[in-house]
Amino acid sequence: MPKKVSAKAPKPSEELSDKSKASGSSGSTEALLIGHSAAAKDLRHLVDVVAPSPSTVLILGETGVGKDVVTRALHAASGRKGHLVSVNCAAIPAELLESELFGHEKGAFTGADATRKGRFEMAEGGTLFLDEIGDMNLSLQSKLLRALENRTIQRVGGGKDISVDFRLICATHQNLDQLVDQGKFRADLFFRINVFPIHVPTLAERSVDIPMLVEHMVHQAKALHDGNVPQFDDSALSELARYPWPGNIRELRNVIERAFVLFPNQAISGKAVRENLLRLKVPDRKAEQDALWAATADLTGVQGDADMSHEPRVPHAAHYQNWFAYFDHIDLRRHLRDVEVVLIEAALEKTNGTISAAADALKLRRTTLIEKMKKLMIDRPLTPGEEELSERDPALQD
Repeated sequence: MPKKVSAKAPKPSEELSDKSKASGSSGSTEALLIGHSAAAKDLRHLVDVVAPSPSTVLILGETGVGKDVVTRALHAASGRKGHLVSVNCAAIPAELLESELFGHEKGAFTGADATRKGRFEMAEGGTLFLDEIGDMNLSLQSKLLRALENRTIQRVGGGKDISVDFRLICATHQNLDQLVDQGKFRADLFFRINVFPIHVPTLAERSVDIPMLVEHMVHQAKALHDGNVPQFDDSALSELARYPWPGNIRELRNVIERAFVLFPNQAISGKAVRENLLRLKVPDRKAEQDALWAATADLTGVQGDADMSHEPRVPHAAHYQNWFAYFDHIDLRRHLRDVEVVLIEAALEKTNGTISAAADALKLRRTTLIEKMKKLMIDRPLTPGEEELSERDPALQD
């Protein structure tokens, strides 16, 4: 029987909320940082090492990798009695962020009808998490630096120093070194927060953890959907494991939510993952959807009915339109080379090593394909009857 993943994740009692008290045990870290890959184990080890100390931690990683989860794990294992207080520096307008962080006195500005504590004071005895700190403006960075150096703050409109005891965790998806070079981030603040950097791996770097993550997310979503648990078989898990996940764990969570909507109490195959979950094609209107994909194939460059079970998923060019809204850079030459290698090898495998047929599938001239194979050092797969020719140049065999 094929393996199916449903609701077998850790019990809710094992979960830790933002305000839970720390146990200091590695078990709490494992409950939050799920996975048995080397990357997940290294991440848990770093968290366990630094969590009990008061040192500032800088969490780095792409959008959606789970930097907030790492923060919760650090706080849970820190032994601090106060709360975990989070601030998204990118989500709060610059003119309001100062009051949000430091608080304000009554009458400090229009609308300040009463004295209000800021996030620093709320984090007393606990942890202050500054998410997307790279988006903080320069004037506020200088005030943050003073608070970190003196462990004192002043509310907006006030002149009294207030001592605060907090552990600081910062996170960003941006390259702070580059921001420092560009004059957009203070070098002294960067060195002040870069005490213990932790890089969170992408989901693609820890794809072997996907079955465990799926199991955990299914369990979490079960209560919200009154049961109706979808079941992912082995082919579905394999399909999820080879998808590139540009949105990382956040994107995986969305796919799981989609599965509850489209496949309640149903088994999910690799084909369903490929055609319905990753592409959001509603399964019970097949004729309508097939017609839609056929009508738009020339526009999108995607064939709706194509059997992709033996080919890698390659993003369409339009998928890169908003790349720099989320990421800082891309090695274009290396990425295009890797795409060429994957597609050429897939075409050769699909055509049983026939170069002419592979060239047709790739819409290339046969001679162009041969030159690319030589340049990229791609061997043509041999059929059993051609094993005796294996010492010859495979690009010359057809």
